[in-house]
Amino acid sequence: MKQFAIIGIGRFGASIARTLFSLGHDVLVIDAQEESIEEISEYVTHAVIADATDEQTLIALGVRNFDVAVVTIGGDIQASILVCLLCKEMGIKTVIAKAQNELHARVLRKIGVDRVVFPERDMGMRLAHNLVSSNVLDFIELSNDHSLVEISVHDAWTGSSLKDLDMRVKFGVNVMAIKHGGIINISPRGEDIIESGDTLVVIGANEDIRKLEKRAE
Repeated sequence: MKQFAIIGIGRFGASIARTLFSLGHDVLVIDAQEESIEEISEYVTHAVIADATDEQTLIALGVRNFDVAVVTIGGDIQASILVCLLCKEMGIKTVIAKAQNELHARVLRKIGVDRVVFPERDMGMRLAHNLVSSNVLDFIELSNDHSLVEISVHDAWTGSSLKDLDMRVKFGVNVMAIKHGGIINISPRGEDIIESGDTLVVIGANEDIRKLEKRAE
């Protein structure tokens, strides 16, 4: 289980926070707006009304001990930059931030932000799954209950056939395609062998996909 601090709870931040918490991780959310905190509080581990631009507040909340800080502050670019800078200075291993525009992104990168995202390009839920498992290359929610995920092959799967892996029985998911280099096998058969570097495209219930993600870490 990882610890995530989500700073700024708009639609994007809330989506990340809810998804990470649903995946079983410790999630702290911080926002200056009481209404935003009230709405998210039951869907995360801790929800705090606070000014994240105040260094002493972040220290008191123990943010420096978290694995990842995701700064999704809305229209206040100055606040976004300041919070990111504070997080980096505190020694948080991974700091991710939402950018309003390319200039904002350039500044964030200059101060050492590890990853800059644009909400219109990188959906909150997709980012959350990627943070939890680096093997997850893409995640598409098909409905409230089912999703499609593109996942890197785990070392233990290499050399096994799809029939041997039997993912439908073990994980409840169906393998829709196998990507090998620039070749995509869109009709994989049971005897097809999984090779190192392959990517699997699978579809299934969200609960089953979460189990697969954990197995692939």
